[in-house]
Amino acid sequence: MRTRLPGIVLRPYAGLADAGEMFRIFTAANEADGIDERTSEAGLVNWLQHPGTGFNPADDLVFVEVNGEVVGYGWTLWVDTTDGLRDYVSRGHVHPAWRRRGVGTAILERNEACMRALAASHETERTKVMGTFADERRPGAVALATKHGYTRVRFFFDMVRPHLDAIEVPPLPEGLELHTVNDRAGYRRIFDADAEAFMDHWGGFDASYAAFEEWLGDPDFDPSLFVIAWDGDEIAGAVINLIDENENQMLNRRRGLLASVFVRRPWRRRGLASSLVGSSLLLLRDRGMTSAWLGVDADNPTGALGVYERAGFAVHARGTAYRKPMEPDR
Repeated sequence: MRTRLPGIVLRPYAGLADAGEMFRIFTAANEADGIDERTSEAGLVNWLQHPGTGFNPADDLVFVEVNGEVVGYGWTLWVDTTDGLRDYVSRGHVHPAWRRRGVGTAILERNEACMRALAASHETERTKVMGTFADERRPGAVALATKHGYTRVRFFFDMVRPHLDAIEVPPLPEGLELHTVNDRAGYRRIFDADAEAFMDHWGGFDASYAAFEEWLGDPDFDPSLFVIAWDGDEIAGAVINLIDENENQMLNRRRGLLASVFVRRPWRRRGLASSLVGSSLLLLRDRGMTSAWLGVDADNPTGALGVYERAGFAVHARGTAYRKPMEPDR
Protein backbone atom coordinates (compact mmCIF):
# COMPACT_ATOMS: atom_id res chain seq x y z
CA MET A 1 0.00 0.00 0.00
CA ARG A 2 1.52 3.34 -1.05
CA THR A 3 1.19 6.54 0.96
CA ARG A 4 2.92 9.88 0.91
CA LEU A 5 3.25 10.05 4.69
CA PRO A 6 6.37 8.46 6.25
CA GLY A 7 5.89 6.52 9.47
CA ILE A 8 2.21 5.75 8.91
CA VAL A 9 0.88 2.71 10.76
CA LEU A 10 -2.52 1.06 10.27
CA ARG A 11 -3.75 -0.92 13.24
CA PRO A 12 -6.96 -2.76 14.08
CA TYR A 13 -9.57 -1.84 16.67
CA ALA A 14 -8.11 -2.15 20.17
CA GLY A 15 -11.28 -2.00 22.28
CA LEU A 16 -13.74 0.51 23.68
CA ALA A 17 -10.97 2.95 24.60
CA ASP A 18 -10.79 3.72 20.87
CA ALA A 19 -14.21 5.39 21.12
CA GLY A 20 -12.46 8.41 22.63
CA GLU A 21 -10.15 8.70 19.62
CA MET A 22 -13.10 8.39 17.25
CA PHE A 23 -14.99 11.09 19.13
CA ARG A 24 -11.98 13.43 19.00
CA ILE A 25 -11.40 13.00 15.27
CA PHE A 26 -15.10 13.10 14.28
CA THR A 27 -15.61 16.31 16.25
CA ALA A 28 -12.53 18.01 14.78
CA ALA A 29 -13.47 16.96 11.24
CA ASN A 30 -17.01 18.30 11.47
CA GLU A 31 -15.86 21.55 13.05
CA ALA A 32 -13.36 22.07 10.23
CA ASP A 33 -15.93 21.29 7.52
CA GLY A 34 -18.73 23.40 8.97
CA ILE A 35 -20.95 20.35 9.55
CA ASP A 36 -23.30 21.06 12.44
CA GLU A 37 -23.59 17.49 13.67
CA ARG A 38 -21.84 15.93 16.63
CA THR A 39 -21.67 12.56 18.33
CA SER A 40 -20.81 11.49 21.86
CA GLU A 41 -18.33 9.01 23.22
CA ALA A 42 -21.22 7.19 24.92
CA GLY A 43 -23.04 6.92 21.60
CA LEU A 44 -19.97 5.47 19.90
CA VAL A 45 -19.51 2.96 22.71
CA ASN A 46 -23.12 1.87 22.27
CA TRP A 47 -22.53 1.39 18.52
CA LEU A 48 -19.36 -0.63 19.12
CA GLN A 49 -21.04 -2.84 21.73
CA HIS A 50 -23.95 -3.78 19.43
CA PRO A 51 -22.51 -4.56 16.01
CA GLY A 52 -25.30 -5.57 13.65
CA THR A 53 -25.38 -7.61 10.47
CA GLY A 54 -22.50 -6.70 8.19
CA PHE A 55 -20.24 -5.04 10.75
CA ASN A 56 -17.68 -6.45 13.20
CA PRO A 57 -15.43 -3.89 14.91
CA ALA A 58 -12.58 -6.37 15.35
CA ASP A 59 -12.36 -6.97 11.60
CA ASP A 60 -13.90 -3.88 10.04
CA LEU A 61 -12.42 -0.92 11.95
CA VAL A 62 -8.97 0.49 11.21
CA PHE A 63 -7.02 3.26 12.92
CA VAL A 64 -4.18 5.25 11.35
CA GLU A 65 -1.31 6.30 13.61
CA VAL A 66 1.69 8.52 13.01
CA ASN A 67 4.33 8.34 15.74
CA GLY A 68 1.75 6.81 18.08
CA GLU A 69 -0.89 9.50 17.48
CA VAL A 70 -4.24 8.43 16.00
CA VAL A 71 -4.82 10.73 13.01
CA GLY A 72 -7.73 8.99 11.31
CA TYR A 73 -9.99 5.97 11.36
CA GLY A 74 -12.19 4.08 8.95
CA TRP A 75 -14.54 1.15 8.80
CA THR A 76 -16.36 -1.11 6.41
CA LEU A 77 -19.76 -2.76 6.47
CA TRP A 78 -22.01 -4.62 4.08
CA VAL A 79 -25.75 -4.50 3.56
CA ASP A 80 -28.25 -6.17 1.26
CA THR A 81 -30.08 -3.37 -0.52
CA THR A 82 -33.65 -3.03 -1.70
CA ASP A 83 -32.47 -2.83 -5.32
CA GLY A 84 -31.05 -6.34 -5.14
CA LEU A 85 -27.37 -5.66 -4.47
CA ARG A 86 -24.92 -6.56 -1.76
CA ASP A 87 -23.26 -3.22 -1.03
CA TYR A 88 -19.84 -3.23 0.66
CA VAL A 89 -19.43 0.25 2.11
CA SER A 90 -16.28 2.18 3.06
CA ARG A 91 -16.38 5.08 5.50
CA GLY A 92 -13.75 7.09 7.38
CA HIS A 93 -12.64 10.36 8.97
CA VAL A 94 -9.27 12.11 9.05
CA HIS A 95 -8.24 14.75 11.57
CA PRO A 96 -8.04 18.08 9.68
CA ALA A 97 -4.44 18.63 10.80
CA TRP A 98 -3.43 15.49 8.87
CA ARG A 99 -5.40 15.89 5.65
CA ARG A 100 -3.89 15.87 2.16
CA ARG A 101 -1.02 13.72 3.35
CA GLY A 102 -2.24 10.30 2.23
CA VAL A 103 -4.18 9.27 5.35
CA GLY A 104 -7.57 9.17 3.64
CA THR A 105 -6.09 7.27 0.70
CA ALA A 106 -4.54 4.73 3.07
CA ILE A 107 -7.87 4.19 4.80
CA LEU A 108 -9.80 3.78 1.55
CA GLU A 109 -7.27 1.42 -0.01
CA ARG A 110 -7.21 -0.73 3.14
CA ASN A 111 -11.01 -0.73 3.24
CA GLU A 112 -11.26 -1.75 -0.40
CA ALA A 113 -8.83 -4.63 0.15
CA CYS A 114 -10.94 -5.84 3.08
CA MET A 115 -14.16 -5.50 1.09
CA ARG A 116 -12.75 -7.47 -1.84
CA ALA A 117 -11.59 -10.27 0.45
CA LEU A 118 -14.90 -10.37 2.29
CA ALA A 119 -16.93 -10.34 -0.92
CA ALA A 120 -14.86 -13.24 -2.26
CA SER A 121 -15.87 -15.28 0.80
CA HIS A 122 -19.59 -14.55 0.43
CA GLU A 123 -21.86 -16.92 -1.48
CA THR A 124 -24.79 -14.86 -2.75
CA GLU A 125 -26.76 -14.46 -5.96
CA ARG A 126 -26.82 -10.70 -5.45
CA THR A 127 -24.56 -8.45 -7.52
CA LYS A 128 -21.73 -7.18 -5.35
CA VAL A 129 -20.71 -3.52 -5.45
CA MET A 130 -18.50 -1.15 -3.48
CA GLY A 131 -20.05 1.95 -1.99
CA THR A 132 -19.16 5.06 -0.06
CA PHE A 133 -20.77 8.34 0.99
CA ALA A 134 -19.55 11.93 1.06
CA ASP A 135 -21.10 15.11 2.38
CA GLU A 136 -20.59 17.87 -0.19
CA ARG A 137 -19.15 20.05 2.57
CA ARG A 138 -16.17 17.66 2.52
CA PRO A 139 -14.59 18.35 -0.89
CA GLY A 140 -11.62 16.16 -0.05
CA ALA A 141 -13.88 13.15 0.51
CA VAL A 142 -15.71 13.83 -2.77
CA ALA A 143 -12.40 14.06 -4.64
CA LEU A 144 -11.10 10.86 -3.02
CA ALA A 145 -14.20 8.90 -4.04
CA THR A 146 -14.19 10.08 -7.63
CA LYS A 147 -10.43 9.55 -7.97
CA HIS A 148 -10.92 5.90 -7.00
CA GLY A 149 -13.62 5.31 -9.59
CA TYR A 150 -16.81 5.78 -7.58
CA THR A 151 -19.73 7.42 -9.35
CA ARG A 152 -22.76 9.23 -7.94
CA VAL A 153 -25.89 7.13 -7.60
CA ARG A 154 -28.11 9.00 -5.11
CA PHE A 155 -28.42 12.35 -3.35
CA PHE A 156 -29.57 12.86 0.21
CA PHE A 157 -30.62 16.10 1.91
CA ASP A 158 -30.34 17.35 5.45
CA MET A 159 -33.38 19.58 5.95
CA VAL A 160 -33.85 22.15 8.73
CA ARG A 161 -36.88 23.97 10.08
CA PRO A 162 -35.13 27.00 11.58
CA HIS A 163 -37.90 27.85 14.04
CA LEU A 164 -40.89 26.13 15.61
CA ASP A 165 -43.37 28.99 15.26
CA ALA A 166 -46.72 28.75 13.45
CA ILE A 167 -46.83 24.95 13.34
CA GLU A 168 -49.71 23.50 11.36
CA VAL A 169 -50.94 20.02 12.33
CA PRO A 170 -53.21 18.46 9.70
CA PRO A 171 -55.85 16.15 11.19
CA LEU A 172 -55.20 12.42 11.41
CA PRO A 173 -56.96 10.31 8.78
CA GLU A 174 -60.29 9.01 9.98
CA GLY A 175 -60.11 6.00 12.28
CA LEU A 176 -56.51 6.57 13.43
CA GLU A 177 -55.40 7.54 16.93
CA LEU A 178 -52.14 8.51 18.59
CA HIS A 179 -50.87 6.27 21.38
CA THR A 180 -47.46 5.89 23.01
CA VAL A 181 -45.61 2.67 23.80
CA ASN A 182 -43.70 2.07 27.02
CA ASP A 183 -42.47 -1.52 27.02
CA ARG A 184 -39.94 -3.63 25.16
CA ALA A 185 -42.58 -5.46 23.12
CA GLY A 186 -43.98 -2.12 21.93
CA TYR A 187 -40.53 -0.83 21.04
CA ARG A 188 -39.90 -3.96 18.98
CA ARG A 189 -43.17 -3.42 17.10
CA ILE A 190 -42.12 0.15 16.26
CA PHE A 191 -38.67 -1.02 15.15
CA ASP A 192 -40.12 -3.75 12.93
CA ALA A 193 -42.76 -1.44 11.42
CA ASP A 194 -40.02 1.08 10.59
CA ALA A 195 -37.92 -1.64 8.91
CA GLU A 196 -40.93 -2.87 6.94
CA ALA A 197 -41.84 0.61 5.69
CA PHE A 198 -38.29 1.29 4.52
CA MET A 199 -38.20 -1.85 2.39
CA ASP A 200 -39.87 0.37 -0.22
CA HIS A 201 -36.97 2.83 -0.12
CA TRP A 202 -33.49 2.92 -1.63
CA GLY A 203 -30.63 1.39 0.32
CA GLY A 204 -30.63 -1.15 3.12
CA PHE A 205 -31.96 -1.42 6.67
CA ASP A 206 -30.39 -3.58 9.36
CA ALA A 207 -33.33 -5.17 11.20
CA SER A 208 -31.21 -7.56 13.26
CA TYR A 209 -31.54 -8.17 16.99
CA ALA A 210 -28.22 -6.37 17.52
CA ALA A 211 -29.48 -3.31 15.65
CA PHE A 212 -32.58 -3.29 17.86
CA GLU A 213 -30.40 -3.49 20.99
CA GLU A 214 -28.23 -0.65 19.70
CA TRP A 215 -31.36 1.48 19.21
CA LEU A 216 -32.53 0.76 22.77
CA GLY A 217 -29.05 1.50 24.10
CA ASP A 218 -28.75 4.93 22.46
CA PRO A 219 -28.04 7.46 25.24
CA ASP A 220 -30.82 9.67 23.81
CA PHE A 221 -33.43 6.92 23.37
CA ASP A 222 -36.67 8.48 24.65
CA PRO A 223 -39.98 6.81 23.70
CA SER A 224 -41.93 9.73 25.17
CA LEU A 225 -40.83 11.64 22.05
CA PHE A 226 -42.31 9.10 19.62
CA VAL A 227 -45.50 10.03 17.75
CA ILE A 228 -47.27 6.80 16.79
CA ALA A 229 -50.50 6.46 14.81
CA TRP A 230 -52.57 3.33 15.38
CA ASP A 231 -55.40 1.78 13.41
CA GLY A 232 -56.86 -0.45 16.10
CA ASP A 233 -53.93 -2.61 17.18
CA GLU A 234 -51.95 -2.00 13.98
CA ILE A 235 -49.22 0.61 13.69
CA ALA A 236 -50.07 2.77 10.67
CA GLY A 237 -47.06 5.06 10.89
CA ALA A 238 -44.84 6.96 13.27
CA VAL A 239 -42.14 9.55 13.75
CA ILE A 240 -39.24 8.48 15.94
CA ASN A 241 -38.07 11.78 17.39
CA LEU A 242 -34.83 12.35 19.25
CA ILE A 243 -33.22 15.14 21.24
CA ASP A 244 -29.42 14.87 21.28
CA GLU A 245 -28.56 16.77 24.42
CA ASN A 246 -24.80 16.39 23.93
CA GLU A 247 -24.97 17.75 20.39
CA ASN A 248 -27.17 20.65 21.42
CA GLN A 249 -24.79 21.56 24.22
CA MET A 250 -21.74 21.38 21.95
CA LEU A 251 -23.42 23.56 19.29
CA ASN A 252 -25.22 25.87 21.74
CA ARG A 253 -28.67 25.26 20.28
CA ARG A 254 -32.00 23.56 21.05
CA ARG A 255 -32.72 21.39 18.00
CA GLY A 256 -34.73 18.18 17.76
CA LEU A 257 -34.34 15.43 15.20
CA LEU A 258 -37.10 13.63 13.34
CA ALA A 259 -34.88 10.57 13.16
CA SER A 260 -37.30 8.38 11.20
CA VAL A 261 -40.60 9.26 9.57
CA PHE A 262 -42.52 6.30 8.19
CA VAL A 263 -45.98 5.27 7.04
CA ARG A 264 -46.74 1.65 6.27
CA ARG A 265 -48.01 0.91 2.78
CA PRO A 266 -51.78 0.38 3.52
CA TRP A 267 -52.02 3.84 5.13
CA ARG A 268 -50.14 5.93 2.57
CA ARG A 269 -51.53 8.78 0.43
CA ARG A 270 -54.00 9.80 3.14
CA GLY A 271 -52.12 12.69 4.75
CA LEU A 272 -50.82 10.68 7.70
CA ALA A 273 -47.17 11.69 7.30
CA SER A 274 -48.06 15.41 7.35
CA SER A 275 -50.10 14.96 10.51
CA LEU A 276 -47.34 12.99 12.24
CA VAL A 277 -44.68 15.55 11.28
CA GLY A 278 -46.81 18.45 12.55
CA SER A 279 -47.48 16.65 15.84
CA SER A 280 -43.77 15.94 16.19
CA LEU A 281 -42.87 19.59 15.76
CA LEU A 282 -45.37 20.56 18.46
CA LEU A 283 -43.96 17.92 20.78
CA LEU A 284 -40.39 19.06 20.22
CA ARG A 285 -41.42 22.67 20.88
CA ASP A 286 -43.15 21.62 24.09
CA ARG A 287 -39.87 19.95 25.14
CA GLY A 288 -37.98 23.22 24.75
CA MET A 289 -36.63 22.88 21.21
CA THR A 290 -36.45 25.93 18.93
CA SER A 291 -35.66 24.20 15.61
CA ALA A 292 -35.78 20.75 14.01
CA TRP A 293 -33.98 18.75 11.34
CA LEU A 294 -34.22 15.48 9.44
CA GLY A 295 -32.59 13.58 6.61
CA VAL A 296 -34.30 12.50 3.39
CA ASP A 297 -33.55 10.67 0.17
CA ALA A 298 -33.82 13.29 -2.58
CA ASP A 299 -35.64 10.73 -4.76
CA ASN A 300 -37.84 9.32 -2.00
CA PRO A 301 -40.61 7.38 -3.78
CA THR A 302 -43.37 8.33 -1.32
CA GLY A 303 -43.17 12.11 -1.82
CA ALA A 304 -41.51 12.76 1.53
CA LEU A 305 -39.55 15.76 0.27
CA GLY A 306 -42.76 17.63 -0.51
CA VAL A 307 -44.26 16.69 2.86
CA TYR A 308 -41.28 18.20 4.65
CA GLU A 309 -41.20 21.35 2.54
CA ARG A 310 -44.88 21.97 3.25
CA ALA A 311 -44.11 21.50 6.96
CA GLY A 312 -41.57 24.35 6.82
CA PHE A 313 -38.31 22.42 6.27
CA ALA A 314 -35.74 23.59 3.72
CA VAL A 315 -32.64 21.89 2.33
CA HIS A 316 -29.65 22.66 4.52
CA ALA A 317 -26.95 20.36 3.07
CA ARG A 318 -26.52 17.59 0.52
CA GLY A 319 -24.65 14.32 0.60
CA THR A 320 -24.01 11.76 -2.10
CA ALA A 321 -23.99 7.98 -2.15
CA TYR A 322 -21.41 6.52 -4.53
CA ARG A 323 -20.92 3.07 -5.99
CA LYS A 324 -18.58 1.21 -8.30
CA PRO A 325 -18.41 -2.41 -9.48
CA MET A 326 -16.80 -4.87 -7.08
CA GLU A 327 -13.26 -5.49 -8.22
CA PRO A 328 -11.83 -9.03 -8.02
CA ASP A 329 -9.70 -9.88 -5.03
CA ARG A 330 -6.11 -8.83 -5.70
